[in-house]
Formats: sequence, structure tokens, C-alpha cells
Amino acid sequence: MTCEDTDTTEVRLAWEIQLYEPFSRVWICRGYGRATTSAEPADIASAALAGHLIARPPRPGETFRAIARTDTKQEAVVTADQLPDTAWEPGPDVRQALPLYLRDALPAGI
Repeated sequence: MTCEDTDTTEVRLAWEIQLYEPFSRVWICRGYGRATTSAEPADIASAALAGHLIARPPRPGETFRAIARTDTKQEAVVTADQLPDTAWEPGPDVRQALPLYLRDALPAGI
């Protein structure tokens, strides 16, 4: 029995951090992960992108976005300019869904 079998409020999702390549006009994967969580896909995408941008600051002109997709095809796309302000704090379910390097990159107030 897996955790997916015991808790119906949690969904499996995959998230991806992408960098836009203007010369070829494509989005290139810079990081990805999977999680089973009760958190909203938009919250996971926001926290993953914020953690990625803090851990690896972008160079001038780089454009990043994060996409979180559930197994049920629910999708959330978040760009850097759509990130919540500094008053936003991801909940414990959001932090738990992220890998350690992104969790550690997020300050307590973000």
C-alpha cells in the first residue's frame, strides 16, 4: 500500500523550472521534481520558482517560469513577475513537496 492509496486529498504532481531561450524560441528545462501533496499546484510552482531563483540567481536578460501539473491534468504556470510578495509564506505541505535544496533556499518569510 502506498501513500496514494491511503489519503485521497493528496495528488501526484510534477513540477518543472524552465528557462526561455530567445534565439531558438524554446523553453529549456533547468530543474524538475515530483511530489505527492495536498498543496495547490500554483503554490508548488511559486515556491519551486522562488527557491530556484534564490539558489541560482538569474543573469541579466534570463526569463524563467515554473509549471506544475497534476496527474489529473490540472496545470499551473508561474512566471517570475507573478511570484507572491514577501508577505507570502509557503505552508508546510508546500515545503515538504520541494527538494531540500529548494526548501533551504526559501527564507522563513517567503
